Amino acid sequence: MTRLTPADLEAARDRLVPDVVADGLDVLFCGINPGLMTAATGHHFARPGNRFWPVLHLSGFTPRLMKPAEQQELLSYGLGITNVVARATARADELGADEYREGGLLLAAKVERLRPRWLAVVGVTAYRAAFGERGAQVGPQDRTFGSSRVWVLPNPSGLNAHWTAATMAEEYARLREAAAEG
Repeated sequence: MTRLTPADLEAARDRLVPDVVADGLDVLFCGINPGLMTAATGHHFARPGNRFWPVLHLSGFTPRLMKPAEQQELLSYGLGITNVVARATARADELGADEYREGGLLLAAKVERLRPRWLAVVGVTAYRAAFGERGAQVGPQDRTFGSSRVWVLPNPSGLNAHWTAATMAEEYARLREAAAEG
């Protein structure tokens, strides 16, 4: 992979990253918003400290550890990726409450159109902000979008020190098992 400079990363600010989606997925994973590394590379969860790809493998969603550049392969496993807020920032705290609410409305419409069996929002804070559910916790939610059920997962960012890769993988595996049940 080409080494990106600080100028390369800054140039990626506000850039949009295409979703990895298809109709009728088993699970549509939803990040908060693209980071600058993701925007610069065009690959979701591309920052080296992000644990999304290792946790996806440890939880049994993928048969091997995938690289961000292999994200399109997720579709063959019935998985996809989108974001609550589309624009790239260096940190999620650069997003405003209005952006989260607007992102939640757009996400709800996207999920109703694509009809995944599960929407998995990776980050309880993002879920709370996007959908006004202040008491939401990690795990399955009562909310649905059309026929799609919702599960909130821990944020795989390296900044989320409350969760280890192993404990995140346990929670992701709970979702994988629920998705397998139908």
